[in-house]
Amino acid sequence: MRILKNIQVPTGNILIVDGEKGKLECLSLGDYGKDVNLNQHKRVLHTDLLPLSEKWVVTISTQYGCSMECTFCDVPKVGPGINATTYDMLDQLYTCLDLHPEIHDIKRLNIHFARMGEPTWNADVLDVAKLFKRVIYPRYAMVHPVVSTMMPRNNKRLIQFLVEWMRIKNLLYQGNAGLQLSINSTNEHERNIMFSGNSLSLNEISEIGKVLDFPKGRKITLNFAVAAWEIDAEKLRSLFNPDKFIVKLTPMHKTAAAIQNDIKTSGDYTDYYPYVYHEEAVKKVGFEVLTFIASQEEDASKITCGNAILCEGVKV
Repeated sequence: MRILKNIQVPTGNILIVDGEKGKLECLSLGDYGKDVNLNQHKRVLHTDLLPLSEKWVVTISTQYGCSMECTFCDVPKVGPGINATTYDMLDQLYTCLDLHPEIHDIKRLNIHFARMGEPTWNADVLDVAKLFKRVIYPRYAMVHPVVSTMMPRNNKRLIQFLVEWMRIKNLLYQGNAGLQLSINSTNEHERNIMFSGNSLSLNEISEIGKVLDFPKGRKITLNFAVAAWEIDAEKLRSLFNPDKFIVKLTPMHKTAAAIQNDIKTSGDYTDYYPYVYHEEAVKKVGFEVLTFIASQEEDASKITCGNAILCEGVKV
């Protein structure tokens, strides 16, 4: 896979690559470690990363563009969601790993289906995850694939995809795989605006959650990008079982779309206090909570939710 642009950022590399149908994005990133920005009641400052041999995070695109039209995301501006091929997804991973041929052993390789696109529209994601287990896993101590979905309303095969993903997580990976559902708000009016009416309602998501297998390893994640949106802990508890689901709180990253639509985390999102009220509320009703606090360098690097293809000054 040909690299069209390699953008070096404080935590790694953003690659614009030449896929079979056009331009794709993938990320090769290091990690601060959980003692820096996970469940820490302090401001997060950029610091030394863990060695890639300890933890390496690769994020790949499952589509060229995206059709979800989320009002906080830049990716829909690239174009509609056209599925990446199996070779596209495998090649993105190999291209990222080839950036550091000196790394021979990795204790934990996280592979996120979460850059451009809505992964549940692309059934090949399931086959690729199985291939990772057969081809990539023997080389490293732990391969941990993660699907992050916005639960698209019009995907008639959504339940089938999620049921199969949970089988992959529980049986093939013995729990060492993840499923994250982007929720962001417990208010349906707010959710209809942020997802442009393209995501299922919380009641519908709750009903799907009930038919999914209980997860081995980490529970199914309910992700909230904290902004001026409702997070009603009691409502959340009435819909989702804390024995099956965990809540994750993250900042709303400063994408061009989020800035244009005035969607932001209040105050200094690199500090703990914008998240503390919600964390305490959801813990009180029985949920485990992961509070992920980003550094300014991570946000400015466009490593999540931004889109390098659209960034000013990026020409390919």
